[in-house]
Amino acid sequence: MDVVERANLERQRRWVKDQKVGEGQYAVVYRGREAATGRKVAIKKIKVGQFKDGLDMSAIREVKFLRELSHPNVIALLDVFSAKTNLNLVLEFLDSDLEMIIKGCPTLFLPADIKSWIAMTFRGLEFCHRNYILHRDLKPNNLLIASDGQLKIADFGLARDFADPGSKMTCQVITRWYRPPELLFGCRYYSSAVDIWSVGCIFAELMLRIPYIAGESDMDQIKKTFMALGTPTEQDWPGHKKLPDYVPVGNFQRTPLRDVFTAASTDTLDLLGKCLLYEPRRRISAKEALSHPYFFALPYPTHPSKLPKKALPVVNSKALEEVDGNVDLTGPGPAVKANPPNKGLKRKLSEDEVGRSIARKLDFGSVGDTSM
Repeated sequence: MDVVERANLERQRRWVKDQKVGEGQYAVVYRGREAATGRKVAIKKIKVGQFKDGLDMSAIREVKFLRELSHPNVIALLDVFSAKTNLNLVLEFLDSDLEMIIKGCPTLFLPADIKSWIAMTFRGLEFCHRNYILHRDLKPNNLLIASDGQLKIADFGLARDFADPGSKMTCQVITRWYRPPELLFGCRYYSSAVDIWSVGCIFAELMLRIPYIAGESDMDQIKKTFMALGTPTEQDWPGHKKLPDYVPVGNFQRTPLRDVFTAASTDTLDLLGKCLLYEPRRRISAKEALSHPYFFALPYPTHPSKLPKKALPVVNSKALEEVDGNVDLTGPGPAVKANPPNKGLKRKLSEDEVGRSIARKLDFGSVGDTSM
């Protein structure tokens, strides 16, 4: 046994897999622990043998980016080891996510609570963007919540670097309800602004407690976006009619944000509006957002330890998984029709089903476009 094999065996022995909590096409997720300390972890076993040319690109990217990123608001990759034909990722254990809290928490969200979650999201995202990494799948169930209330960005399976501004990228990323209009129109050259749009949609969802723009197809998503924010003009979004998949979709007047978010402050609406600008180059950056007056006005952000926690988790969010073809691992239960998703039937989850729900966030999706 050479030095590399011996080191790998030592790492393998450090972690114990206790229980399988989820399985997708490319990975199995276990609830595990550190043998010496009993610390809880999540262990993702990637099925290397599933791929003709070795590892799936999403697996390579997630390992690469999580090794480069160390931040309180980004999920931590603790270790990597191989076993037979499998690659195992050891991740910090997180038992909740923002989607669970939005849909399962019975208490009212205070403006200070929303400000805290959005601040942590922007901090983690600013760190990603500062390191030239696009996340490309921000949504509430990819924002995991630690036991101390800290929010952590997870699931970097669709992430990629953007150091070269001329790189051609796939537009088939980001779950539909959080996908910006430039991607819906087939844009292949884009920037960190795509993540900012997603944060804007999450911001709106925290205030509404239902998804802000929830289309049932890509065309319906465009239509609902225009219905909410108005059909863009050349002044609003220069050149958008030249995008590869552009099609005219109605002529809708913008609904003022004040009419939708009636209790929001002026600063809140200003930041939200700057996240949801049609012209990507005009959208606020994560760095600029963290300096926005919204975060410095009263009320100040709630301390993470005092944020609302999930109550009894419920199955009422399958629509989010079905919209983009993601694999659902929450076990048998009633499907829920989208828009609005919280009108569906609800049932209590067992501890194992809660684990499987979190495992879904740790699983890899598949993307057919290799020019990602």
